Amino acid sequence: MATELQVINEMACCPAAAIRPKGGEHLEHTAALFKSLSDPTRLRILRAIAQMGELCECNIVPAFGLSQPTISYHLKVLRETGLLRSERRGQWVYHQVNGKALLSAVRDLTEIGA
Repeated sequence: MATELQVINEMACCPAAAIRPKGGEHLEHTAALFKSLSDPTRLRILRAIAQMGELCECNIVPAFGLSQPTISYHLKVLRETGLLRSERRGQWVYHQVNGKALLSAVRDLTEIGA
């Protein structure tokens, strides 16, 4: 998704300049990451996993009072954006927060605000 801004009125307050934001694909991934964080349940799940360091899916389901398929869906969304790393051990899946992905998203926002 490429975004281009064009100067419409060349007699505007500043000299005409071609403004072209960079980083299309990277920013699309960042947007998907923030979209995955826009759900309160996913934020709560991510926070619980971060606080414990690692959490088995078998402990997440009863803690949130949601059905297993609902929790699995939320975990899948977090995994797809790279916010979670998951490892199967026997019949259970253990999840850890991917701090690098989270910090990368914060860095992207910081660059926008700088």
